[in-house]
Amino acid sequence: MEEIKIDHAAMGRLAKALAFICGPDHLTTMAAKAAAESGTDQDIKKARTLFLRLKPGDRQAALAMLTD
Repeated sequence: MEEIKIDHAAMGRLAKALAFICGPDHLTTMAAKAAAESGTDQDIKKARTLFLRLKPGDRQAALAMLTD
């Protein structure tokens, strides 16, 4: 199965949603912001891993904010 590529704009929107839900100083928020700024595969992978470790409710809330 091929991994989905996430663009910089989407990662930036996700970082803003995470800042609202988890707080701007949360490790996942900072990783998403760094990935949006740098765009490197390593930063994106780290942000994705931390995002998947969030509580399911927090993940759903962040994704819901992206679709609105």
